Amino acid sequence: MNEQPFELDELDKLAAEAFPGLVVRKDLLRRMRSAFGVPAFVIEFLLGKYCASTDEEAIREGLEFVRETLASKYVKPDEREAVKSAIKQHSTYEIIDKISVRLVETHDKYWGRLSNLDLDFINIDESEVRTHDRLLMGGVWAEITLRYDDSFVFKGQNRPFFVESIRPIQLSTRNIDRFIEARRRFTRDQWLDLLMRSMGYEPSHPYYTKRRKLHYMQRLLPFVEKNYNSVELGPRGTGKSFVYQQLSPYCHLVSGGQTTSAQMFVNLGNGQRGLVALWDVVAFDEAAGIRFTDKNGINIMKGYMEDGTFSRGRDIITAEGSIVFVGNIDGDIETIVRTSNLFYPMPKEMDTAFYDRIHAYIPGWEFQKTSDAAYTDHFGLVTDYLAEVFQEFRKHGYVDYAERFFRFGQQLGGRDQKAVRKTVSGLIKVLHPDGEVSREEMAEYLAYAMEMRRRVKEQLKKMGGLEYWDTSFSFIDKESGQETFVRLPEMGGGSIIAEGGLPAGSIYTVGTDATDARLALFLLQTQMNRGSGRIIPLGNLSSKMKEAIKTADAYLKANLKHLGIEHDLKAYDFTIQAINLNQAKEGSETAVAFFISLVSAILEKPVLDRTVVLGEMSVQGMLLKVASLPERMQLAVEAGAKRILIPSENKRDLAEVPDAILTAIQWQFYDSPTKAAILSMGLG
Repeated sequence: MNEQPFELDELDKLAAEAFPGLVVRKDLLRRMRSAFGVPAFVIEFLLGKYCASTDEEAIREGLEFVRETLASKYVKPDEREAVKSAIKQHSTYEIIDKISVRLVETHDKYWGRLSNLDLDFINIDESEVRTHDRLLMGGVWAEITLRYDDSFVFKGQNRPFFVESIRPIQLSTRNIDRFIEARRRFTRDQWLDLLMRSMGYEPSHPYYTKRRKLHYMQRLLPFVEKNYNSVELGPRGTGKSFVYQQLSPYCHLVSGGQTTSAQMFVNLGNGQRGLVALWDVVAFDEAAGIRFTDKNGINIMKGYMEDGTFSRGRDIITAEGSIVFVGNIDGDIETIVRTSNLFYPMPKEMDTAFYDRIHAYIPGWEFQKTSDAAYTDHFGLVTDYLAEVFQEFRKHGYVDYAERFFRFGQQLGGRDQKAVRKTVSGLIKVLHPDGEVSREEMAEYLAYAMEMRRRVKEQLKKMGGLEYWDTSFSFIDKESGQETFVRLPEMGGGSIIAEGGLPAGSIYTVGTDATDARLALFLLQTQMNRGSGRIIPLGNLSSKMKEAIKTADAYLKANLKHLGIEHDLKAYDFTIQAINLNQAKEGSETAVAFFISLVSAILEKPVLDRTVVLGEMSVQGMLLKVASLPERMQLAVEAGAKRILIPSENKRDLAEVPDAILTAIQWQFYDSPTKAAILSMGLG
């Protein structure tokens, strides 16, 4: 079968000229990966050695050599017995496999294990373990020379396999000056496209908008920034874990989420440093399943994510590993944003203080499953070379660059500013390694970094209330004084309380879910029909709400004259429904709102547009103070309310409400349920 001849485009030519011997056609990688189940950086290590050319004949010859090398050295699981036999027949034998090491204390000896060969208890010299310490923490892919000696017996067991040498599969080239100089030959957009191709994607495909390209760059930041914490939740099959599994030998992917404090940080028994000290990036796949076998693990991680340190007894240990969480989130994002929070799939042990340590939340729902047409057939940098350069960039910092042209708005707290600085620094390292960034580019990166951090903060506000109220992130141009506010795209889909009047009998209120003390927004609706004086509650109303309906009904019947109602209520049925808008299980402190809903239905007079009524009352109309007034008002504002009625018993609590909330909504006190009904319908 004749293959379609490959045609170089301008970016291919520029890349080959700027990085001779360090670019490779990415379609070759895909071909090899389909035949050999090896991480991308392993295949590209070989492709970079033998196929980094623009000459078709040289590529063909190199590709054949790579194919032969993988065929002869890479251990396929179904060929493991044949390979073991070959090792025995030869004095030495080379393979490509993932090798890991463990210390068996009862043997006082290190033993190696080869993954694909499925071979355990391999003799390995302690000097190799000291040279390659990551052998003890998950292992490394390497070219390994093995020796067979059937005369060696250990504790009565024949252990004939020996590791002669280990050559980890990673390039030794870390000439950062050459990299920076070569980058200067590209425009920013050309460089962005080359990085996309280096990850295997074709940037000219319509799917890859400028915003999506930045999202892909954001996935790379933990590789260039020390102690960078990010999360990405989105649909399945969008490549969330690909970059952490395939593109760098300096990343350890924890599949399934199960780990221990000893594995992550330090083994108190032998002092062995954990994953965060041995790897540049520790990524948790399926983040919802993260479990520490010891109860203190989450707290240790929380402290580490704050300042990069953890304790071992009295000693404080510093590490530089970045932590990444990737996982799935199901459902319509606009609905989740309105009714819940974007951290809901994460483990319940993680609290607001934990999430506050996260520097960026990548909106994974903006990705789609990538089609074959979206993969590139063009040249990209050998990813292993890129991984080496990225690791070198971890020694450099551009955290002061965020404020060269701009200053932060007043609502960014200390952790917010730190997060934004680190994200901007990472984007500069990836896109402008020489540090040359224009004012316009910096504004773009600042807005993007603030969006990534604000997404974290908005969820904290939903979960933790007023402590995290300040989310109106902005930056100010030092020259012009112009202030730019940063928005979140997923919050632009409209409010729960939309504009446009509701039918008579409808009213919004904020109730308390007693099961978890959470506040929730409810829409109460009453329909009045001819009948026999019955109250007919619809749905699975909680006992608290049924009590509130009875209270409202009793007070209404005792005060018909005060309201100017002349109907004989015994001739009507009232069907009442409480629509739960925040996924709460129940709603207490809602009696006043039920009363207004009944009155509005009887009078056929709708409540004023976008009005929320707070309040609880006794059967005789005595108003009761509602709890958590600031949080209730905050929830009303976030939901889109423009007007709120508050029991007069809460006047003293108004001092606790932030000015930002007080100015965002019209508020008014009422001193009786009847007054609340009159004000809500604009009758007085």
